[in-house]
Amino acid sequence: MSKQGKGKKKSSKVFLIIFIVCIAVAAYAGFRLISIALSYKQADDEYVALKQYTTQAGAADETEDETEEVSQQESTETSEEAHTPPITVDFEALQSINPDVIGWIYIGVEDISYPIVQADDNDYYLHRTVEGTENFAGSIFMEYQNSPDFSDPNTIIYGHNMKDLSMFAKLHFIYEYEDYLLDDSFWIITPDGSYEYKIFSMEYTVSDGNAYTLFSGPSQEFTDYITTRASQSVVQLPLGEYDENSKVVTLSTCTSSYGEGRFVVQGIRVSES
Repeated sequence: MSKQGKGKKKSSKVFLIIFIVCIAVAAYAGFRLISIALSYKQADDEYVALKQYTTQAGAADETEDETEEVSQQESTETSEEAHTPPITVDFEALQSINPDVIGWIYIGVEDISYPIVQADDNDYYLHRTVEGTENFAGSIFMEYQNSPDFSDPNTIIYGHNMKDLSMFAKLHFIYEYEDYLLDDSFWIITPDGSYEYKIFSMEYTVSDGNAYTLFSGPSQEFTDYITTRASQSVVQLPLGEYDENSKVVTLSTCTSSYGEGRFVVQGIRVSES
């Protein structure tokens, strides 16, 4: 066989190998995409099902006359209603599914509504759902060092920034779309009470940034912390009154636009019921 013929045969083998490798890579990529899509759906289906244990405020059956009466009262009770929890939660049912459920977060303007769990570390629920299923979406979970009753000066809640806009992905919308600031509050509902928080700071930071500082109790250091966090906010927001006995909740998620950084939204408690 001529050298030219051998060269063509060798080239054909190389092209065949490259072709096979490309097919294998494409097949693996397709498999990964399908796996991710199925994982997203599995997590979404689970959390949609868990919402059956919540009830929107005022969703109880009413007669037409009762509905009309309620409508007439609304105009004179706006200040009271502003501090009424938007949902009620059947914690007995949820805790029968998983005793690690300690609360429920509700951010109506962003359609964020999830149970909150807490484990003995911050890894357990990172990629595990409330029902214990291994899933990249994980859960909305509390910092393991915090008190589960939200009594600490600063309570940290973590959630993934999912590409399908589930979990805490929509936290970024508060900053990126000004209309979201028209309702700058969120709710934490617990077995012992419901708490409304007003957002006072939104910040890009790192995983070990000062926003994640924990405090053992009331102190001047804590009030200074609130002042500093408000000053570091990417959008200047009204802070209102606060003191060393105030309660802050820090909502944390990752952000692809800031390397390995984090985006945090912080609220200060303004009412409880």
